[in-house]
Amino acid sequence: MTTRTATHPATRGVIYVHSAPSALCPHIEWAVGGVLGVAVSMEWTPQPAQAGAYRAELSWVGSAGSAAQMASALRGWNHLRFEVTEEPTSATEGTRFSSTPELGVFHAVTGLHGDIMIPEDRLKAAVVKAALGDTTLLVEIDRLLGKPWDDELETFRHAGDGAPVRWLHQVV
Repeated sequence: MTTRTATHPATRGVIYVHSAPSALCPHIEWAVGGVLGVAVSMEWTPQPAQAGAYRAELSWVGSAGSAAQMASALRGWNHLRFEVTEEPTSATEGTRFSSTPELGVFHAVTGLHGDIMIPEDRLKAAVVKAALGDTTLLVEIDRLLGKPWDDELETFRHAGDGAPVRWLHQVV
């Protein structure tokens, strides 16, 4: 059982599994349930954008930091595309994780309205890379905003339009 403390206020979020082979589906439920401290049963539906793959969405309530724990638990599995979001609290920023087999994991801090907040040092590094001719500033800013992940996941997101979403509450 997980207990809520002042350093881990309650928050909520959504995990979107955009595509997973059927053999991974129960393992994903187990990993997410392990983070939330409750048994998880997700409603898996075929993913029209990829033959033989399945998709599911689950809204959750848990401790701040749960999204990072879920992303960490799922990040090493090949052939898995997912996103995890976590809403901000009075003590924490929101977060967004996106993962694809080709690109790995993208992490962003999000503000109250869901905007990605880019730290100053990462912006400065992007400007330096562009000034050195290694890349363009637009390419670097797109990476900081997660555009390559969004581009790859967009087809899988639309294939899930209208799919059912269930709420799961962590035991706190």
